[in-house]
Amino acid sequence: MLRLENVSFAYGPVQAVHNVDLEVSRGELVAIVGGNGAGKSTLLKGIAGLLRPVDGAIRFQGIDISRVSAHRRVGQGISLCPEGREVFPDQSVHANLVLGAYSRSLSENELESELKEQWKRFPRLEERQGQLASTLSGGEQQMLALARALMARPALLMLDEPSLGLAPKIIEEIFRIIDALRREGMTILLVEQMANVALGFADRGYVLETGRVILQGTGRELLHDRRVQAAYLGSKARTARDENGAE
Repeated sequence: MLRLENVSFAYGPVQAVHNVDLEVSRGELVAIVGGNGAGKSTLLKGIAGLLRPVDGAIRFQGIDISRVSAHRRVGQGISLCPEGREVFPDQSVHANLVLGAYSRSLSENELESELKEQWKRFPRLEERQGQLASTLSGGEQQMLALARALMARPALLMLDEPSLGLAPKIIEEIFRIIDALRREGMTILLVEQMANVALGFADRGYVLETGRVILQGTGRELLHDRRVQAAYLGSKARTARDENGAE
């Protein structure tokens, strides 16, 4: 579904991502892990169209989208749930979700059907649909940002640090939702500093360091790689799948 071919991104004269090759197949959950400043968020912004590549090509469903604007990429099926949630604080929960579907030009009945689907997935948001987004807790805002991204009906959902700043119990709930989306067949590209959790759920993963891919493999392979354990997991790390009793 997504292929990056020798892609580099820069902020002015400073190159942040160097010659990255990356693939995401339909129905996969692919994780990108790495330390602060590794270029993970830059990579997602570039795929979303918020940065133009200085080199290489981005292909989505076989089409080169390297020079396609960000709003058109949403219409083509790429949706980003950004780091820090970035909800519209002075708009209601309901309005945030309606804005998420802006690119789709839905009828009133179609929009209501889409909202009902999100209320079912996020019942807390239905209870708070009239509240301003700024009055929600951090966990509720993350749910809102995720629901808003889903309102675009993406072919590819990109999640940037969905656990950031959340309590452990809320993180578990967020990742249960992400895992449910994966099981429903959603294609997901996930950036996450909690490498043990991300790789535990991922089909495949990439390790980014100073803007370069230094390792790639299945989630399980990376979890058991000594270099990944030493740098990101700790010697006694347990995976999300191990904790859930999965094989």
